[in-house]
Amino acid sequence: MDEEAAARRGRARRGGAAAARQWRQRAGGKAAGALGVAYVAAFAGSHPLAKKVGAWPSVFGVAGAVALASWAVADRRG
Repeated sequence: MDEEAAARRGRARRGGAAAARQWRQRAGGKAAGALGVAYVAAFAGSHPLAKKVGAWPSVFGVAGAVALASWAVADRRG
């Protein structure tokens, strides 16, 4: 793994950890777990998707999907 890829993965982990804490506070542990699985699946799925649609469209698509799920589960109520 090159240094750039390692740095991206490190940022993704830190961002995911911060999001998980906020999800747990707002929606509880089960919701945070489900959103965490969605976050990891989106991160993993963005790579093969990028080969088909390009890197940035893939990033924006999966980020938007996780953001929508996060809003629906943890933020919509208030």
